[in-house]
Amino acid sequence: MKIALLGAMSEEIAPLLKFFKDIKTTKYASNTYYETSHNGTDIVIAYSKIGKVFSALTTTILIEKFRCDMVLFSGVAGAISPSLQIGDITVATKTAQHDLDITAFGHDVGFVPEGSKFIDLDKSLIDIATTVAKVNNITLKKVTVATGDQFIANDKRKEFIKENFKADAIEMEGGSVAVVCHSMGVPLLVLRSISDTADMDAGFDFDKFLSTSAKASAKLLIRIVEEISKERQ
Repeated sequence: MKIALLGAMSEEIAPLLKFFKDIKTTKYASNTYYETSHNGTDIVIAYSKIGKVFSALTTTILIEKFRCDMVLFSGVAGAISPSLQIGDITVATKTAQHDLDITAFGHDVGFVPEGSKFIDLDKSLIDIATTVAKVNNITLKKVTVATGDQFIANDKRKEFIKENFKADAIEMEGGSVAVVCHSMGVPLLVLRSISDTADMDAGFDFDKFLSTSAKASAKLLIRIVEEISKERQ
């Protein structure tokens, strides 16, 4: 079994690289991939760079070139739901692309022909994440995540996404990673720690809380990897 651990930014995988030892570095397609193993499980770590195109590219490489059997995404997100606060850790139950818009052709926003508006994520991985969080006294909130190539710091856009997708959190990669994994039949887990509330202060909050939020998400991810390794042995 080989697990891909993915983030969007270097800050999101830095805690992972610090934890794992004996890392082999591979340069490929203008990116860097870090191969290691832990408790008998092979692991490949990467950060895709920001946005849907880069994250889809990196996910495809992790599956096709490195032959990863599952993808675990760790990172940060902005909150839409008022029930989410900075520092909360979330797990996505489904994703959507809030900036995919062909409503001019009579389709619902977020829908593309031969695709779907929402993609449901792997229930078994969500269950493992939930169990691990509970054992470690971590509150893990199940959310719908909306993805787009926009950093949202605007109340009007925030309300649009909330109204059209009933989303709880927003980010820039989960939905595109989900499209790749769903198409290739690879289980996906998306963990996001809330770094901002997608309002006028989002830019300031994001910079301020990026490191601590990324560490919180990565810490839980490592424990999930250990549980998956234990179950698969």
